[in-house]
Amino acid sequence: MNNVRTVSDTKRTFYNLHTRPINTIYRRVVEELMVEMHLLSVNIDFSYNSIYALGVVTTFDRFMQGYEPERDQESIFNALCRGMEQDPQHYRQDAERLQTVAKGLPAKDLIGWLGQTTFLDRDSDLQAQLQAIANNPNFKYNRLFAIGVFSLLEQSDPELVKDEKQLTEALKAIAAGLHLSDDKLNKDLELYRSNLEKMAQALIVMADMLSADRKKREQRKQQSTTPVAPPSSNE
Repeated sequence: MNNVRTVSDTKRTFYNLHTRPINTIYRRVVEELMVEMHLLSVNIDFSYNSIYALGVVTTFDRFMQGYEPERDQESIFNALCRGMEQDPQHYRQDAERLQTVAKGLPAKDLIGWLGQTTFLDRDSDLQAQLQAIANNPNFKYNRLFAIGVFSLLEQSDPELVKDEKQLTEALKAIAAGLHLSDDKLNKDLELYRSNLEKMAQALIVMADMLSADRKKREQRKQQSTTPVAPPSSNE
């Protein structure tokens, strides 16, 4: 009997847990992330790791920035993870731990560690995961893992990720050490950054439309409350 959960099962669970409507511009972001996580979760070669968790958290937080009402963000994230039958706190804690580690490391040391040319006594869990990835020919590489790697580099040295040459070299070294395709890493991260820019532009357009709509409503309100002067009599 096949008990593998379907995308429909995951979506049903999500919308049962988060019952409030999701703003249109963000709904696509949430559903695409949900489907991506679901397809990975049912893949036989996929296994959870903290860099993937950081990628999920980073993606959600970046693309949901500015979401209103703000209090719904946590509810949506929790429902997203629960829909995968996973613990949202586990994702958050792993992401925060890795961000703290990266902030305390020079970029050169972090790149060497991720690329397995340097071994640092900083986080035994991450070290074990990096070794497992490097030694696993069937490791299920994914876009969210790439975003997790990018987030680590960004936390360590925000300027490095803005420099295309330095970023490309860093990704090449990391990919070589973990036996991943640096071409895939680069392409996935190019798309990620491009989508972030598109989302930022869409939010600006939406804010302008809302502002214009608000002004029109205020003008109509003023017009409806302004007393009309009686016609003057020339008689």
